[in-house]
Amino acid sequence: MFNLFKKKDTNLPKRHYDPTNMKVTDLRIGFVFDYDLKTWEVIDEFEYDWGDNFFTYEYKITSGEETLYLRIEEDDQVYCIFTKKLPFGRLGEAAQYFKTHQQAPSSIYFDGVEFFLERENPGFFRSTQDEDSVEVIQWDYLDDSGKRMLVIHQWDEQDFELSVGIVEPSSVITNILPR
Repeated sequence: MFNLFKKKDTNLPKRHYDPTNMKVTDLRIGFVFDYDLKTWEVIDEFEYDWGDNFFTYEYKITSGEETLYLRIEEDDQVYCIFTKKLPFGRLGEAAQYFKTHQQAPSSIYFDGVEFFLERENPGFFRSTQDEDSVEVIQWDYLDDSGKRMLVIHQWDEQDFELSVGIVEPSSVITNILPR
């Protein structure tokens, strides 16, 4: 028989989001969303700890055979940075500059576009599936329009990674659904 006076189970896990008002900042592993006329799934989640209680999150996302990384940044508004990893050697002379000098040049010419150093971020990186973190230095470069981005990560003295992509407002992501 149905008991109307039974206490509600308060030990159920609470959702970190409002299902009637899903936002890009609600994304977690397993969530799906629409972007650029494709449906994407979040397959991994990463946390960057920049110190002073400031964190940013990045998601590995897939749509069919395509894999991108989505970084969420909050300033006056929420931005989405979609990047694709490329071989570091594609930077040419700039790649050698990083390895030789262990610092960033003020600008990088890549694929016919000049990118300018926006900021250098030393911090810690970890997968949200793991408690251990590793040190990282991240350099962000933007083109004149502020829409195209080039990102360099340094994981170790000679271990660098290149990502190139675009900066979009969070409104480009729609139909966010939890798994």
